[in-house]
Amino acid sequence: MSEFKPCWWLPGPHLPTIWGKKGRRQRLMHDRLERVATPDGDHLTLARMGSARAGVPHLLVLHGLEGTVRAKYAHGLLAEARTRGWSGDLLLFRSCDGELNTAPRLYHSGETSDLDFIVRRFAVQSPSSPLVICGVSLGGNVLLKWLGDAGAAAATLVARAAAVSVPYDLAAGSRYLERGISPLYTKHFLATLKPKALRKALQRPDLLRADRILVARTFWEFDDAATAPLHGFDDAADYYAKSSSLFVLHQVRVPTLLFGAHDDPFVPKSVVHAAVERAQESPSLKCEFTVRGGHVGWVEGQPFFSKYYMERRVVDYLSKLAV
Repeated sequence: MSEFKPCWWLPGPHLPTIWGKKGRRQRLMHDRLERVATPDGDHLTLARMGSARAGVPHLLVLHGLEGTVRAKYAHGLLAEARTRGWSGDLLLFRSCDGELNTAPRLYHSGETSDLDFIVRRFAVQSPSSPLVICGVSLGGNVLLKWLGDAGAAAATLVARAAAVSVPYDLAAGSRYLERGISPLYTKHFLATLKPKALRKALQRPDLLRADRILVARTFWEFDDAATAPLHGFDDAADYYAKSSSLFVLHQVRVPTLLFGAHDDPFVPKSVVHAAVERAQESPSLKCEFTVRGGHVGWVEGQPFFSKYYMERRVVDYLSKLAV
């Protein structure tokens, strides 16, 4: 059961999804950007809000596909955290800070080494501040994949977690986005993904073929031409099979909220049902899937006084620390 009350003025799954990106107003919460050198000679960027303090939770937010420092849902989450006196960070995946990274890689739905690096770095720098993490969409899949792969070891590093609007099964989601009006979403994302991949192909022509990237029209075709060869997968199918969080949910040992909507236009209903069933295999997982909400939507209230249920619900869940 959920207390979410969808607003009347954004009916259906698509309008709440689009509103969060195009219509919403959200103040940026970070007070500085920090460039972090990675072990492989590259860099990550953290948008930082405040500083971690002993005994006070610190929220780490992982954005979705092609998210930027201005991601509204991320700053909505940070704003909720700030009302509780917390500090927080938005981790910008490689190439999402406006600068093409130099390593022979980008980021993808199953790439967890950067998250692991940032979490362990935080544990060393702020050992007395409980770390809580929220991953959204692609970031949610990254989070769950890391939590599942790490198992009990993650519980020594993270107090609580939440994963929002997660695709879970990447192959099923990719095919689902080839139907109906969904190719419009795909076109939107490929408009920035393809130029990045083409620039990376100039850096590493031994890994990528620009001609294949140029003709990609679906996520499957793009991942087959760019994501897979750049990151050592055989093809898109291999990438999806090895990166989907659905297959490691039962191994999660950190208290984690799986939050989503049954009408998510990016996630097939069959995948939602599969995630709920798989979550029952881990006592650490709690599910909340609303009937409506769209993809990272959950808009409540009136047109000029809108509220966002997901952010309030997630931070409330993360605040219930067993410390």
